[in-house]
Amino acid sequence: MDAFTEQYQDLIDGSYDCVDRIVWNAYFPAGQYAAGFRTWWRALHGSDDKLDTAHLMQMAGRFSRRLRAFAKAQNIPVIDCKPGDKKFEIAKLYLAKHDGKPGVFLILVGRARCPVWEVVTSKAGKIVEIQRKDPQPFVNHYSFHIWDGEWGHITIKMSGHPPFGAQIILNGHELVARAAREAGIEFRKDGNCFMHTPDGAGLAKVADTLSESETEGRLRKLCDRWIYSSCLIFGLDLEEQERSAFHYGYSSYQLEYSRNLQFHNGNQMWEILQRLVDRTRSRLDLKVVKTIFGFKKRPSVKRLKKNQWGVEIETPVYDLTVFHVHYGKLSLKIYSKGESVLRIEVMVHNAAEAPFGRRLENFPKTVVWMKEVAERFLNSLYCMESCFIGDAQLEQLPDPSVVGQTRVGGVDVNRLRMRLAMRAAIALATSPKGFTAREVAQKVQELGGLAAYSSRQAAYDLKKLRGKLLVQRKPASHRYQSSSEGLRAMVALVVIRDEVIKPLLAAKGRLKPGRRPVKRAPIDAHYAALQHAMRDLYCELGLVA
Repeated sequence: MDAFTEQYQDLIDGSYDCVDRIVWNAYFPAGQYAAGFRTWWRALHGSDDKLDTAHLMQMAGRFSRRLRAFAKAQNIPVIDCKPGDKKFEIAKLYLAKHDGKPGVFLILVGRARCPVWEVVTSKAGKIVEIQRKDPQPFVNHYSFHIWDGEWGHITIKMSGHPPFGAQIILNGHELVARAAREAGIEFRKDGNCFMHTPDGAGLAKVADTLSESETEGRLRKLCDRWIYSSCLIFGLDLEEQERSAFHYGYSSYQLEYSRNLQFHNGNQMWEILQRLVDRTRSRLDLKVVKTIFGFKKRPSVKRLKKNQWGVEIETPVYDLTVFHVHYGKLSLKIYSKGESVLRIEVMVHNAAEAPFGRRLENFPKTVVWMKEVAERFLNSLYCMESCFIGDAQLEQLPDPSVVGQTRVGGVDVNRLRMRLAMRAAIALATSPKGFTAREVAQKVQELGGLAAYSSRQAAYDLKKLRGKLLVQRKPASHRYQSSSEGLRAMVALVVIRDEVIKPLLAAKGRLKPGRRPVKRAPIDAHYAALQHAMRDLYCELGLVA
């Protein structure tokens, strides 16, 4: 267990780790260099007589015509997306309507840069050179949205130009959700996050399967199951694939790994997040960030000049704060997910910069390394003690509450009558038989400040305190008693307000204390020490110029 989770384990219901977004590159190895591409063309057509730029463009056109004809026959929507369209939102709408039948249910078409071969020929029509177009042109990419029986929603984005490079995009939460249902684990899921589950240990055990060595083989089978028969077939039919020995190779490109902490109370989670951001962002220097990611050497001067590392605070929407640490193509984030889930996320934007590179057989090792990075990050956070994490009690005190069938007002500690009633309840809390409304009224009159305070008024104020669980009524009796939690809360609200905060406010924020009395009681010495400590705290918080 990391230090952060251990620090707040009393406030956390459960936690789980999961691989989130997985992006693999699919490529034809022989098609990555000119000689290999020419050899493949000869295997496909028998010779390179028709190997020219025009025929390569014709293959891209054939890919598009076949795809659109097939989609029309199978009633699969094909949507041409414009620049700026959010394809994931379009796919989300169609995914919500999908009946769960395995296969392609949506095809989105968009333009993006892609390496494209061109053939340079002489005047006599002889091939002089096969080279990549420079700069890379914008060409059509076809995003096949597929429903798989095991992995759920996956996306294969493929270029229509040979050698038909592709990317496979999937989310580990989909697999974990389906496996959890099969195991009989109940959960509530929102997007790519499990918001609540009564069996946190069981869900964590299912999610850990993605870091096993067998995961690489399962992912290979998933890609092979769909990429040839549902995507590449529009560029090369099955006979052409076999004749030309067209087989994809796979490599890791992007990975996301998250640790999700499910808190009892969303307000407490939000307070923890804000406090750790304030305490940590100025203390994460380059040396600490380098250590978190597990690198022994500092980055090159060139990378430093390009500002390839840093600590940032992002607020993409009104009620979301993202603590972001980036180091080249590697990133760390910590932010709230939903009402009560705190997510710590490790992102590899390019697997080439990860310690184990892009090789597919190293995929499980990369997942384990990302888990270690998340733990080192959590261990480096500056946390506040859990006893200083407040709940929503203070904010909810003025709100109305319901006692039985009766709606009563809130508790306003700024009103003298309410404070005196709470003081009276504190004074009478030691009575073994409890206390009555009449005894509370008498005690309020003894404390002074309200001479005309009746038992009826005391009964109503006690009902307010009952609504906030500060005072409870004894069964089958007209007597009351204070619970231990309620008694501590009332002491903090009333006694500390009057005996600690009020004297400090009387100083009116003056940096220099007044003249010291000739004779000073010990309690006044404590007030002076507290005033000095508060002044230092204000300076640390930046509240004093």
